[in-house]
Amino acid sequence: MPLGLGRRKKAPPLVENEEAEPIRAGLDVAGLDGVGAGGAREGASLGTVTPGLPPPPASLRPRLVFHTQLAHGSPTGRIEGFSNVRELYAKIGEAFGIPPADVMFCTLNTHKVDMEKLLGGQIGLEDFIFAHVKGQRKEVDVFKGEDALGLTITDNGAGYAFIKRIREGSIVHQMQLVNVGDMIESINGKSLIGCRHYEVAKMLKDLPRGRNFCLKLVEPLKAFDMISQRSGGARAGSGGGQLGTGRGTLRLRSKGPATVEELPSAFEEKAIEKVDDLLESYMGIRDSELAATMVELGKDKRNPDEFAEALDETLGDFAFPDEFVFDVWGAIGDAKVGRL
Repeated sequence: MPLGLGRRKKAPPLVENEEAEPIRAGLDVAGLDGVGAGGAREGASLGTVTPGLPPPPASLRPRLVFHTQLAHGSPTGRIEGFSNVRELYAKIGEAFGIPPADVMFCTLNTHKVDMEKLLGGQIGLEDFIFAHVKGQRKEVDVFKGEDALGLTITDNGAGYAFIKRIREGSIVHQMQLVNVGDMIESINGKSLIGCRHYEVAKMLKDLPRGRNFCLKLVEPLKAFDMISQRSGGARAGSGGGQLGTGRGTLRLRSKGPATVEELPSAFEEKAIEKVDDLLESYMGIRDSELAATMVELGKDKRNPDEFAEALDETLGDFAFPDEFVFDVWGAIGDAKVGRL
């Protein structure tokens, strides 16, 4: 059997007059009934789910209140009642009186453009959300003198793709105007709003070598102490670390309800990190949610063919090459026996 894919209204939110840094003791987290921070995907409901049982009625689900600030500086906002990333951004917009489309991405527990703390598929119940909004627009002409530009792309799940990593010594690393966290608005005049990270990465890869191309970028609005920041993101070989600091995490899903779960096991953490590394190596993207989905799909499969079939059913748009599927299967197996 061939492997691979693609071959077949609540009251207005409170804004508390607090300082720029969050006061963690004021979050008042108490298990599932406490305050946390997080987001979910479209069509999802918040609450705990027991395997094999339907989600509990809305009246019985835990009331999750999330604390947030604008990364460049703001009072603290309290938001709740969202069920996907777009709704999360809408709630942030309501809290601070900004258009939701101005929100580029969110980080957890830091106002800096730190790609290791990017809001992804799992959010600790005590994590604090910092929203990074659009800042200055800029236009850059790039000469593609090598096949690889040295960029790793991710997206926010709501239509914006941005730079997650710049490889040291690469073509783009030599261009001081391009930074980690910059949203890629267009390439050679073609708008990328609404594109996924893998589509943007492929477009960059397919640009002809030996020619110039034009990047239109939007950088996140920065606080004073962030102005001199050059790359501030993930470094090659660095791990994402454990973002969740509470007694559980909010797991975001593309399909089905968001659920409050236990913290990922050591096996899952290792496997997700390795699969995310493989995504970067093969596709030029990083996506911890995608990596977590692949680990979840593969951890109970008996062989790579079963794993490939599961990927086909769930992630058929990605068209992963066979070699990548085998490597992911191997990474999950290695994590199980503690070889990573």
